[in-house]
Amino acid sequence: MKNYQVLKAAYLDLKATEPKLRSLQIAKHLEISEAELLTLQLSENVTLLEGDWKELLKDLKSVGYVMALTRNEHCVHERKGVYNNIEFYGKGDVGVAVNPDIDLRFFMTQWEFAFAVTLPRGNTQIHSFQFFNAKGEAVHKIWTTPKSDLTAYFQLVEKYKAEEQTHDIEIDRTPIEAKEITADAEIDVKGFQNAWESLTDTHHFFKMLKDFKVARTQAFRLAPKGFTQQVPNDTVVAVLEQAAEQEVPIMCFLHSKGCVQIHTGKVKSLQFYGSWYNVVDPKFNLHLNMESIAEAWIVKKPTDDGIVTSLELFDANGDLITYFFGKRKPGIPELESWRTIIENVEIINA
Repeated sequence: MKNYQVLKAAYLDLKATEPKLRSLQIAKHLEISEAELLTLQLSENVTLLEGDWKELLKDLKSVGYVMALTRNEHCVHERKGVYNNIEFYGKGDVGVAVNPDIDLRFFMTQWEFAFAVTLPRGNTQIHSFQFFNAKGEAVHKIWTTPKSDLTAYFQLVEKYKAEEQTHDIEIDRTPIEAKEITADAEIDVKGFQNAWESLTDTHHFFKMLKDFKVARTQAFRLAPKGFTQQVPNDTVVAVLEQAAEQEVPIMCFLHSKGCVQIHTGKVKSLQFYGSWYNVVDPKFNLHLNMESIAEAWIVKKPTDDGIVTSLELFDANGDLITYFFGKRKPGIPELESWRTIIENVEIINA
């Protein structure tokens, strides 16, 4: 990191001149990671943590009702509930929290740094645990709510407080390698299409892409006829508005580099704020930058329970922003009401 005193002064100046900037925006201005930005505030409203993050996630149950937040550069996914039923598998690198409200998938090799952070909110304060990968990028955050047990929160802060509160954390600055995209001509398209048509579980889709060395949006172009359709980038607005109007429960997935967060349920309050399209319901909020959507696809995958249909949004790099299904569980067919919404979109854009 650059000289600490210089960065600290620049940070304070930026906060004074542009108080509405969020932490990620400030970090970009200062050309440092978000994790490094937090080290500039140690002993003020930030505490560096250390220990086993898997155990901390399990301990979060004691804090009660909180807000889980997972985001990428283009979308923020917020869901309120209680951290419960957390399990880790194999060597502990992969874990899940399966609950009606807090529904998460953890990829712990990406969880490097953690902080406890307190911020002013009106006449009170809100508190959080924030986790970052080795590059200092946010993986997952947990914020307190008025229903949270703050005594339990501060007990966890003390339990996991790092012995040395240092701003000198070691960030991985290795350049990210460019994606390797296999040329269409080098792909076994017929074999790939046969594999797609033979799918029995949506979870096998990722392995299929890897086996045939096909990028996701490339796969949609090469898919068997009738299984994919590119649609206008603002299709998500029409789909969510129909789901809200018809009270059709949906599933909304968002990935960071170390966490997948899932909302299952109805959406109700939808609104634009500038270029951002938002779900602002009591338990679920989604903030989607419409200007970041470069491609939108309707995708159909065969399963033992019949066809499962998703709406998937991508940025200019071909990275997945967020994606939507109708509410479902293994062993239960896709909701006809969700399928009807998607069919209406397909007809309009045929």
